[in-house]
Amino acid sequence: MSRSLRVAVVGAGPAGIYAADILTKSDAEVSIDLFERMPAPYGLIRYGVAPDHPRIKGIVNALQKVLDRPEIRFFGNVEYGVDVKLEDLRQHYDAVIFSTGAEKDRAMDVPGIELDGSYGAADFVSWYDGHPDVPRTWPLTASQVAVLGVGNVALDVARVLAKTADELLTTEIPDNVYEGLKSSPVTDVHVFGRRGPAQAKFTPLELRELDHSPNVEVIVHPEGIDFDEGSMASIRSSKQVEMVVKTLQEWALRDVGDRPRRLHLHFLEAPVEVTGEDGKVVGLRTERMELAGDGNVKGTGEFTDWPVQAVYRAVGYLSTSLVDLPFDTASGTVPHAGGRVVDLDEQPLPGVYVTGWIKRGPVGLIGHTKGDALETVTNLLADADALPACQFPEPDAIVRFLEQRAVPFTTVEGWLKLDAHEKALGAERGRERVKVVDRETMTSVSRS
Repeated sequence: MSRSLRVAVVGAGPAGIYAADILTKSDAEVSIDLFERMPAPYGLIRYGVAPDHPRIKGIVNALQKVLDRPEIRFFGNVEYGVDVKLEDLRQHYDAVIFSTGAEKDRAMDVPGIELDGSYGAADFVSWYDGHPDVPRTWPLTASQVAVLGVGNVALDVARVLAKTADELLTTEIPDNVYEGLKSSPVTDVHVFGRRGPAQAKFTPLELRELDHSPNVEVIVHPEGIDFDEGSMASIRSSKQVEMVVKTLQEWALRDVGDRPRRLHLHFLEAPVEVTGEDGKVVGLRTERMELAGDGNVKGTGEFTDWPVQAVYRAVGYLSTSLVDLPFDTASGTVPHAGGRVVDLDEQPLPGVYVTGWIKRGPVGLIGHTKGDALETVTNLLADADALPACQFPEPDAIVRFLEQRAVPFTTVEGWLKLDAHEKALGAERGRERVKVVDRETMTSVSRS
Protein backbone atom coordinates (compact mmCIF):
# COMPACT_ATOMS: atom_id res chain seq x y z
CA MET A 1 0.00 0.00 0.00
CA SER A 2 1.44 3.30 -1.07
CA ARG A 3 -0.52 5.77 1.10
CA SER A 4 -1.80 6.20 4.63
CA LEU A 5 -5.42 5.32 5.34
CA ARG A 6 -8.14 7.03 7.33
CA VAL A 7 -10.69 4.47 8.51
CA ALA A 8 -14.00 4.98 10.34
CA VAL A 9 -15.45 2.10 12.36
CA VAL A 10 -19.15 2.43 13.22
CA GLY A 11 -19.82 0.46 16.40
CA ALA A 12 -17.35 0.23 19.29
CA GLY A 13 -18.25 -3.20 20.57
CA PRO A 14 -15.88 -6.19 20.40
CA ALA A 15 -16.27 -6.56 16.61
CA GLY A 16 -15.36 -2.95 15.89
CA ILE A 17 -12.49 -2.85 18.35
CA TYR A 18 -11.10 -6.15 17.01
CA ALA A 19 -11.12 -4.63 13.52
CA ALA A 20 -9.25 -1.58 14.80
CA ASP A 21 -6.78 -3.85 16.59
CA ILE A 22 -6.00 -5.83 13.42
CA LEU A 23 -5.66 -2.66 11.36
CA THR A 24 -3.14 -1.13 13.77
CA LYS A 25 -1.11 -4.35 13.84
CA SER A 26 -0.88 -4.47 10.04
CA ASP A 27 2.00 -2.98 8.04
CA ALA A 28 -0.29 -0.21 6.82
CA GLU A 29 0.00 3.38 7.97
CA VAL A 30 -3.49 3.89 9.34
CA SER A 31 -5.51 6.12 11.66
CA ILE A 32 -8.87 4.93 12.97
CA ASP A 33 -11.88 6.67 14.49
CA LEU A 34 -14.45 4.55 16.30
CA PHE A 35 -18.03 5.89 16.39
CA GLU A 36 -20.45 4.58 19.01
CA ARG A 37 -24.13 5.37 19.66
CA MET A 38 -23.66 4.91 23.43
CA PRO A 39 -21.59 7.40 25.45
CA ALA A 40 -19.44 4.43 26.59
CA PRO A 41 -17.65 1.82 24.48
CA TYR A 42 -17.78 -2.01 24.47
CA GLY A 43 -21.30 -2.64 23.16
CA LEU A 44 -22.30 -6.23 23.89
CA ILE A 45 -19.85 -6.51 26.79
CA ARG A 46 -21.48 -3.61 28.63
CA TYR A 47 -25.10 -4.06 27.53
CA GLY A 48 -25.50 -7.70 26.52
CA VAL A 49 -23.58 -9.82 29.03
CA ALA A 50 -25.25 -10.83 32.30
CA PRO A 51 -23.88 -8.88 35.29
CA ASP A 52 -22.82 -12.07 37.10
CA HIS A 53 -20.30 -12.92 34.35
CA PRO A 54 -17.23 -11.03 35.58
CA ARG A 55 -14.75 -13.17 33.67
CA ILE A 56 -16.44 -12.34 30.35
CA LYS A 57 -16.51 -8.68 31.27
CA GLY A 58 -12.76 -9.04 31.86
CA ILE A 59 -12.47 -8.89 28.06
CA VAL A 60 -12.90 -5.14 28.62
CA ASN A 61 -9.32 -4.95 29.89
CA ALA A 62 -7.98 -6.24 26.57
CA LEU A 63 -10.30 -3.98 24.57
CA GLN A 64 -9.23 -0.95 26.58
CA LYS A 65 -5.60 -1.57 25.65
CA VAL A 66 -6.61 -1.31 21.99
CA LEU A 67 -8.46 1.97 22.59
CA ASP A 68 -5.37 3.37 24.32
CA ARG A 69 -3.32 3.17 21.12
CA PRO A 70 -2.42 6.56 19.63
CA GLU A 71 -3.70 5.61 16.17
CA ILE A 72 -7.22 5.13 17.52
CA ARG A 73 -9.78 7.69 18.65
CA PHE A 74 -13.21 7.10 20.19
CA PHE A 75 -16.27 9.23 19.47
CA GLY A 76 -19.13 8.14 21.74
CA ASN A 77 -22.71 9.39 21.86
CA VAL A 78 -22.68 9.69 18.05
CA GLU A 79 -25.56 7.94 16.28
CA TYR A 80 -25.06 6.80 12.71
CA GLY A 81 -27.94 7.91 10.49
CA VAL A 82 -28.80 10.79 12.83
CA ASP A 83 -25.61 12.63 13.78
CA VAL A 84 -23.51 11.38 10.91
CA LYS A 85 -24.41 9.71 7.61
CA LEU A 86 -22.52 7.54 5.15
CA GLU A 87 -21.87 10.50 2.86
CA ASP A 88 -20.32 12.43 5.77
CA LEU A 89 -18.06 9.53 6.70
CA ARG A 90 -16.92 8.98 3.12
CA GLN A 91 -15.93 12.65 2.94
CA HIS A 92 -13.70 12.25 6.01
CA TYR A 93 -12.43 8.67 5.63
CA ASP A 94 -11.00 6.44 2.92
CA ALA A 95 -12.93 3.41 4.23
CA VAL A 96 -15.84 2.77 6.60
CA ILE A 97 -16.35 -0.48 8.53
CA PHE A 98 -19.80 -1.10 10.05
CA SER A 99 -19.83 -3.27 13.18
CA THR A 100 -23.19 -2.33 14.65
CA GLY A 101 -24.04 -5.77 16.05
CA ALA A 102 -27.54 -6.99 16.86
CA GLU A 103 -29.69 -5.92 19.78
CA LYS A 104 -33.29 -6.64 18.75
CA ASP A 105 -35.24 -9.85 19.34
CA ARG A 106 -35.94 -12.23 16.50
CA ALA A 107 -39.66 -12.71 16.00
CA MET A 108 -41.35 -15.98 16.96
CA ASP A 109 -44.41 -17.22 15.07
CA VAL A 110 -46.45 -18.67 17.92
CA PRO A 111 -50.11 -17.79 18.65
CA GLY A 112 -50.38 -15.51 21.69
CA ILE A 113 -46.77 -14.34 21.57
CA GLU A 114 -48.06 -10.74 21.49
CA LEU A 115 -49.93 -11.03 24.82
CA ASP A 116 -49.14 -8.83 27.80
CA GLY A 117 -46.55 -10.78 29.79
CA SER A 118 -44.73 -12.08 26.71
CA TYR A 119 -41.30 -10.50 26.33
CA GLY A 120 -38.21 -10.59 24.18
CA ALA A 121 -35.02 -11.66 25.94
CA ALA A 122 -33.04 -8.80 24.37
CA ASP A 123 -35.34 -6.24 25.97
CA PHE A 124 -34.98 -7.87 29.38
CA VAL A 125 -31.19 -8.06 29.00
CA SER A 126 -31.10 -4.36 28.10
CA TRP A 127 -33.11 -3.61 31.25
CA TYR A 128 -30.97 -5.57 33.69
CA ASP A 129 -27.75 -4.34 32.04
CA GLY A 130 -28.75 -0.69 32.44
CA HIS A 131 -29.10 0.29 28.77
CA PRO A 132 -29.87 4.03 28.74
CA ASP A 133 -32.48 3.83 25.96
CA VAL A 134 -34.94 1.41 27.59
CA PRO A 135 -37.52 1.94 30.37
CA ARG A 136 -36.14 1.71 33.90
CA THR A 137 -38.94 -0.50 35.23
CA TRP A 138 -39.76 -4.10 34.38
CA PRO A 139 -43.00 -5.97 35.24
CA LEU A 140 -41.68 -8.74 37.50
CA THR A 141 -45.04 -10.01 38.78
CA ALA A 142 -45.02 -13.67 37.71
CA SER A 143 -44.40 -16.51 40.16
CA GLN A 144 -43.95 -19.03 37.32
CA VAL A 145 -42.06 -18.07 34.18
CA ALA A 146 -41.25 -19.77 30.86
CA VAL A 147 -38.07 -19.12 28.87
CA LEU A 148 -38.13 -20.32 25.26
CA GLY A 149 -34.76 -21.35 23.86
CA VAL A 150 -31.67 -23.22 24.96
CA GLY A 151 -28.80 -20.91 24.07
CA ASN A 152 -26.54 -18.94 26.39
CA VAL A 153 -28.89 -15.93 26.39
CA ALA A 154 -31.78 -18.15 27.49
CA LEU A 155 -29.72 -19.42 30.41
CA ASP A 156 -28.65 -15.87 31.31
CA VAL A 157 -32.28 -14.75 31.40
CA ALA A 158 -33.38 -17.80 33.38
CA ARG A 159 -30.54 -17.43 35.88
CA VAL A 160 -31.16 -13.70 36.49
CA LEU A 161 -34.89 -14.36 36.91
CA ALA A 162 -34.31 -17.24 39.32
CA LYS A 163 -31.59 -15.76 41.52
CA THR A 164 -32.39 -13.54 44.47
CA ALA A 165 -31.64 -9.85 44.10
CA ASP A 166 -29.18 -9.99 47.00
CA GLU A 167 -27.08 -12.56 45.12
CA LEU A 168 -26.68 -10.03 42.30
CA LEU A 169 -25.95 -7.11 44.60
CA THR A 170 -22.21 -7.85 44.40
CA THR A 171 -22.33 -7.13 40.66
CA GLU A 172 -22.62 -3.80 38.84
CA ILE A 173 -26.43 -3.90 38.48
CA PRO A 174 -28.04 -0.47 38.80
CA ASP A 175 -30.20 0.32 41.83
CA ASN A 176 -33.48 0.15 39.91
CA VAL A 177 -32.64 -3.37 38.69
CA TYR A 178 -31.88 -4.52 42.22
CA GLU A 179 -35.15 -3.09 43.51
CA GLY A 180 -37.10 -4.66 40.65
CA LEU A 181 -35.60 -8.12 41.15
CA LYS A 182 -36.04 -7.86 44.92
CA SER A 183 -39.78 -7.44 44.49
CA SER A 184 -40.09 -10.43 42.14
CA PRO A 185 -42.36 -13.23 43.49
CA VAL A 186 -40.84 -15.86 41.18
CA THR A 187 -40.61 -19.43 42.48
CA ASP A 188 -40.20 -21.45 39.27
CA VAL A 189 -38.47 -20.71 35.96
CA HIS A 190 -39.02 -23.25 33.15
CA VAL A 191 -36.61 -23.36 30.19
CA PHE A 192 -37.98 -25.13 27.09
CA GLY A 193 -36.05 -26.56 24.15
CA ARG A 194 -37.82 -28.15 21.19
CA ARG A 195 -34.94 -30.52 20.45
CA GLY A 196 -32.89 -32.88 22.60
CA PRO A 197 -30.02 -32.22 25.01
CA ALA A 198 -27.37 -32.98 22.38
CA GLN A 199 -28.75 -30.14 20.27
CA ALA A 200 -28.64 -27.49 23.02
CA LYS A 201 -26.73 -24.35 22.03
CA PHE A 202 -25.37 -23.28 25.40
CA THR A 203 -21.80 -23.91 26.53
CA PRO A 204 -20.76 -26.31 29.32
CA LEU A 205 -19.53 -23.43 31.45
CA GLU A 206 -22.79 -21.51 31.08
CA LEU A 207 -24.77 -24.62 32.02
CA ARG A 208 -22.72 -25.41 35.13
CA GLU A 209 -23.09 -21.84 36.36
CA LEU A 210 -26.82 -22.44 36.80
CA ASP A 211 -26.06 -24.75 39.72
CA HIS A 212 -23.93 -22.28 41.70
CA SER A 213 -26.75 -20.44 43.47
CA PRO A 214 -27.54 -21.49 47.05
CA ASN A 215 -31.14 -20.40 46.45
CA VAL A 216 -31.91 -22.07 43.11
CA GLU A 217 -32.57 -25.77 42.62
CA VAL A 218 -31.76 -26.82 39.05
CA ILE A 219 -34.06 -29.62 37.90
CA VAL A 220 -33.54 -31.48 34.63
CA HIS A 221 -36.73 -33.33 33.69
CA PRO A 222 -35.63 -36.84 32.68
CA GLU A 223 -38.34 -37.43 30.06
CA GLY A 224 -36.48 -35.00 27.80
CA ILE A 225 -33.14 -36.80 28.06
CA ASP A 226 -33.19 -38.82 24.87
CA PHE A 227 -30.73 -39.50 22.06
CA ASP A 228 -30.87 -40.78 18.50
CA GLU A 229 -28.06 -41.61 16.09
CA GLY A 230 -27.78 -37.97 15.05
CA SER A 231 -27.42 -37.01 18.71
CA MET A 232 -24.74 -39.64 19.31
CA ALA A 233 -22.82 -38.40 16.27
CA SER A 234 -22.88 -34.88 17.72
CA ILE A 235 -21.63 -36.16 21.08
CA ARG A 236 -18.79 -38.10 19.44
CA SER A 237 -17.71 -35.16 17.30
CA SER A 238 -17.74 -32.40 19.93
CA LYS A 239 -16.17 -32.32 23.38
CA GLN A 240 -18.45 -29.41 24.28
CA VAL A 241 -21.60 -31.36 23.41
CA GLU A 242 -20.29 -34.37 25.33
CA MET A 243 -19.72 -32.22 28.44
CA VAL A 244 -23.18 -30.61 28.21
CA VAL A 245 -24.89 -33.98 27.82
CA LYS A 246 -22.92 -35.54 30.69
CA THR A 247 -23.89 -32.71 33.05
CA LEU A 248 -27.57 -32.87 32.06
CA GLN A 249 -27.67 -36.64 32.50
CA GLU A 250 -26.14 -36.37 35.97
CA TRP A 251 -28.61 -33.68 37.01
CA ALA A 252 -31.57 -35.65 35.66
CA LEU A 253 -30.67 -38.58 37.95
CA ARG A 254 -30.05 -36.69 41.18
CA ASP A 255 -32.56 -36.12 43.96
CA VAL A 256 -34.35 -32.77 44.01
CA GLY A 257 -33.25 -30.59 46.91
CA ASP A 258 -35.14 -27.99 48.92
CA ARG A 259 -33.75 -24.67 47.72
CA PRO A 260 -36.54 -22.05 47.72
CA ARG A 261 -36.50 -21.36 43.97
CA ARG A 262 -36.45 -23.85 41.12
CA LEU A 263 -35.04 -23.65 37.59
CA HIS A 264 -36.43 -26.40 35.35
CA LEU A 265 -34.83 -27.60 32.10
CA HIS A 266 -37.24 -29.26 29.65
CA PHE A 267 -36.07 -30.81 26.39
CA LEU A 268 -38.17 -32.13 23.49
CA GLU A 269 -40.96 -29.68 24.34
CA ALA A 270 -41.92 -27.33 21.48
CA PRO A 271 -43.93 -24.18 22.29
CA VAL A 272 -47.09 -24.13 20.19
CA GLU A 273 -49.19 -21.43 21.91
CA VAL A 274 -48.99 -18.78 24.59
CA THR A 275 -52.41 -18.86 26.23
CA GLY A 276 -54.11 -15.82 27.71
CA GLU A 277 -57.07 -14.31 29.45
CA ASP A 278 -58.11 -10.66 29.17
CA GLY A 279 -55.05 -10.03 27.03
CA LYS A 280 -52.57 -11.37 29.61
CA VAL A 281 -50.41 -14.50 29.64
CA VAL A 282 -51.85 -17.29 31.78
CA GLY A 283 -50.03 -20.29 30.35
CA LEU A 284 -47.86 -21.97 27.75
CA ARG A 285 -48.85 -24.98 25.67
CA THR A 286 -46.10 -27.26 24.38
CA GLU A 287 -46.09 -30.28 22.13
CA ARG A 288 -44.05 -33.31 23.06
CA MET A 289 -41.44 -33.98 20.38
CA GLU A 290 -39.49 -37.10 19.47
CA LEU A 291 -36.11 -37.41 17.78
CA ALA A 292 -36.27 -38.36 14.12
CA GLY A 293 -32.95 -40.19 13.91
CA ASP A 294 -30.80 -37.39 12.52
CA GLY A 295 -31.01 -35.02 15.48
CA ASN A 296 -34.11 -33.30 14.14
CA VAL A 297 -37.52 -33.74 15.76
CA LYS A 298 -41.13 -34.43 14.88
CA GLY A 299 -44.30 -33.84 16.83
CA THR A 300 -46.10 -36.58 18.76
CA GLY A 301 -49.49 -34.88 19.09
CA GLU A 302 -49.16 -34.95 22.88
CA PHE A 303 -49.67 -31.50 24.46
CA THR A 304 -49.01 -30.07 27.92
CA ASP A 305 -50.30 -26.84 29.44
CA TRP A 306 -47.94 -25.07 31.81
CA PRO A 307 -49.44 -22.48 34.22
CA VAL A 308 -46.99 -19.63 33.72
CA GLN A 309 -47.72 -15.90 33.95
CA ALA A 310 -44.80 -14.67 31.83
CA VAL A 311 -42.98 -15.92 28.73
CA TYR A 312 -39.52 -14.80 27.57
CA ARG A 313 -38.47 -15.74 24.05
CA ALA A 314 -34.70 -16.20 23.66
CA VAL A 315 -34.62 -17.50 20.10
CA GLY A 316 -31.97 -15.19 18.71
CA TYR A 317 -30.98 -11.58 18.20
CA LEU A 318 -31.63 -9.58 15.05
CA SER A 319 -29.72 -6.65 13.56
CA THR A 320 -31.51 -3.54 12.33
CA SER A 321 -31.07 -1.98 8.91
CA LEU A 322 -28.61 0.88 8.41
CA VAL A 323 -29.35 4.07 6.51
CA ASP A 324 -27.89 4.08 2.97
CA LEU A 325 -26.80 0.42 3.16
CA PRO A 326 -28.50 -2.61 1.57
CA PHE A 327 -30.08 -5.01 4.05
CA ASP A 328 -31.25 -8.62 3.95
CA THR A 329 -34.31 -8.68 6.21
CA ALA A 330 -34.48 -12.48 6.30
CA SER A 331 -30.99 -12.96 7.70
CA GLY A 332 -30.75 -9.57 9.41
CA THR A 333 -27.40 -8.85 7.77
CA VAL A 334 -25.84 -6.43 5.29
CA PRO A 335 -25.08 -8.27 2.00
CA HIS A 336 -21.35 -8.60 1.49
CA ALA A 337 -18.57 -10.55 -0.18
CA GLY A 338 -15.81 -11.26 2.30
CA GLY A 339 -16.77 -8.18 4.31
CA ARG A 340 -17.05 -5.92 1.24
CA VAL A 341 -20.58 -4.49 1.20
CA VAL A 342 -22.33 -5.22 -2.10
CA ASP A 343 -25.34 -3.51 -3.71
CA LEU A 344 -28.46 -5.14 -5.18
CA ASP A 345 -26.46 -6.10 -8.26
CA GLU A 346 -23.82 -7.71 -6.01
CA GLN A 347 -21.31 -5.04 -6.94
CA PRO A 348 -19.02 -3.79 -4.12
CA LEU A 349 -19.68 -0.36 -2.66
CA PRO A 350 -16.18 1.17 -2.77
CA GLY A 351 -14.71 1.70 0.68
CA VAL A 352 -17.66 0.25 2.65
CA TYR A 353 -17.23 -2.88 4.78
CA VAL A 354 -18.93 -4.90 7.54
CA THR A 355 -17.78 -7.13 10.38
CA GLY A 356 -19.34 -8.93 13.35
CA TRP A 357 -23.02 -9.83 13.72
CA ILE A 358 -24.20 -7.30 11.13
CA LYS A 359 -22.01 -9.28 8.72
CA ARG A 360 -22.63 -12.93 9.63
CA GLY A 361 -25.69 -12.87 11.88
CA PRO A 362 -25.89 -13.21 15.68
CA VAL A 363 -24.24 -16.60 16.09
CA GLY A 364 -21.15 -17.77 17.92
CA LEU A 365 -19.28 -16.40 20.90
CA ILE A 366 -17.58 -13.03 21.33
CA GLY A 367 -14.21 -14.40 20.28
CA HIS A 368 -15.58 -15.58 16.94
CA THR A 369 -15.80 -11.96 15.78
CA LYS A 370 -11.99 -11.91 15.50
CA GLY A 371 -12.18 -14.16 12.45
CA ASP A 372 -14.79 -11.87 10.89
CA ALA A 373 -12.61 -8.83 11.51
CA LEU A 374 -9.51 -10.49 10.06
CA GLU A 375 -11.29 -11.35 6.79
CA THR A 376 -12.79 -7.87 6.46
CA VAL A 377 -9.57 -6.03 7.27
CA THR A 378 -7.53 -8.25 4.93
CA ASN A 379 -9.85 -7.37 2.06
CA LEU A 380 -9.91 -3.68 3.00
CA LEU A 381 -6.10 -3.55 2.90
CA ALA A 382 -6.10 -5.39 -0.43
CA ASP A 383 -8.40 -2.68 -1.80
CA ALA A 384 -6.47 0.20 -0.27
CA ASP A 385 -4.65 1.52 -3.32
CA ALA A 386 -7.87 1.57 -5.35
CA LEU A 387 -9.95 3.38 -2.73
CA PRO A 388 -10.90 6.96 -3.63
CA ALA A 389 -9.15 9.42 -1.31
CA CYS A 390 -11.41 11.22 1.14
CA GLN A 391 -12.11 14.94 0.76
CA PHE A 392 -11.22 15.98 4.32
CA PRO A 393 -8.39 13.76 5.61
CA GLU A 394 -7.24 16.05 8.44
CA PRO A 395 -7.94 14.42 11.84
CA ASP A 396 -9.50 17.63 13.19
CA ALA A 397 -11.97 17.87 10.30
CA ILE A 398 -14.39 15.34 11.79
CA VAL A 399 -14.14 17.05 15.20
CA ARG A 400 -15.17 20.36 13.62
CA PHE A 401 -17.97 18.60 11.76
CA LEU A 402 -19.42 17.12 14.97
CA GLU A 403 -19.04 20.39 16.84
CA GLN A 404 -20.82 22.27 14.05
CA ARG A 405 -23.64 19.74 14.33
CA ALA A 406 -23.68 20.35 18.13
CA VAL A 407 -23.17 16.65 18.80
CA PRO A 408 -22.15 16.19 22.48
CA PHE A 409 -19.66 13.44 21.70
CA THR A 410 -17.56 11.65 24.28
CA THR A 411 -13.95 10.46 24.04
CA VAL A 412 -11.71 7.77 25.49
CA GLU A 413 -10.65 10.23 28.17
CA GLY A 414 -14.32 10.83 28.91
CA TRP A 415 -14.95 7.10 29.18
CA LEU A 416 -12.13 6.80 31.71
CA LYS A 417 -13.82 9.54 33.77
CA LEU A 418 -17.12 7.67 33.65
CA ASP A 419 -15.36 4.41 34.47
CA ALA A 420 -13.74 6.00 37.52
CA HIS A 421 -17.08 7.57 38.53
CA GLU A 422 -18.90 4.21 38.42
CA LYS A 423 -16.14 2.52 40.40
CA ALA A 424 -16.32 5.28 43.01
CA LEU A 425 -20.07 4.76 43.32
CA GLY A 426 -19.40 1.07 43.84
CA ALA A 427 -16.66 1.66 46.42
CA GLU A 428 -19.11 3.63 48.55
CA ARG A 429 -21.20 0.46 48.86
CA GLY A 430 -18.47 -2.16 48.96
CA ARG A 431 -19.02 -3.13 45.33
CA GLU A 432 -16.67 -3.06 42.36
CA ARG A 433 -18.92 -0.76 40.32
CA VAL A 434 -22.41 0.68 40.12
CA LYS A 435 -23.37 1.30 36.51
CA VAL A 436 -24.71 4.74 35.58
CA VAL A 437 -27.84 4.33 33.46
CA ASP A 438 -29.06 7.78 32.50
CA ARG A 439 -27.60 8.95 29.17
CA GLU A 440 -27.42 12.60 30.21
CA THR A 441 -25.51 11.71 33.36
CA MET A 442 -23.16 9.44 31.42
CA THR A 443 -22.48 12.22 28.92
CA SER A 444 -22.16 14.91 31.57
CA VAL A 445 -19.62 12.94 33.61
CA SER A 446 -17.68 12.00 30.46
CA ARG A 447 -17.52 15.59 29.21
CA SER A 448 -16.83 17.23 32.59
